[in-house]
Amino acid sequence: MSRLTPSPWPVRLSTLALWALAAASAVFWGLRLSTPVSPPAAPASPAPVAAPDVQAIARLLGAVPSPPAPGAATTAGSRYALLGVLTDRDGTGGAALIAVAGQPAKPFRVGARVDGDLVLQALGPREARLGPSGAAATLTLALPAER
Repeated sequence: MSRLTPSPWPVRLSTLALWALAAASAVFWGLRLSTPVSPPAAPASPAPVAAPDVQAIARLLGAVPSPPAPGAATTAGSRYALLGVLTDRDGTGGAALIAVAGQPAKPFRVGARVDGDLVLQALGPREARLGPSGAAATLTLALPAER
């Protein structure tokens, strides 16, 4: 009796396919692990946003500019506004309430530096005289006339 022996080729081809798959996997992971890891790219910084023009937006929305505060008087072209005066009779002592460049008003005593090299030199009943230290007054601020 003759015995049928199975063909060895299906087993050989299956073994070859498994070894090829194992070799491909080894090459893939070898290449994957051998490449240097690049750090993540830094995000691009956004372009700076321009500040909106608040006054233009207010005019666009129908806002009416507010009138200057009562009692705030400035000389023509001056950045200083005299809002109040507290002085003694001879004008050598006391304090004045002065707003500089549209900022909130601050009290200044006689002899105090107001802005830059300007010093509050003397006070009158309704005025304040400013000038450089040790020099004559160059600027006189006056309160508005009473109504």
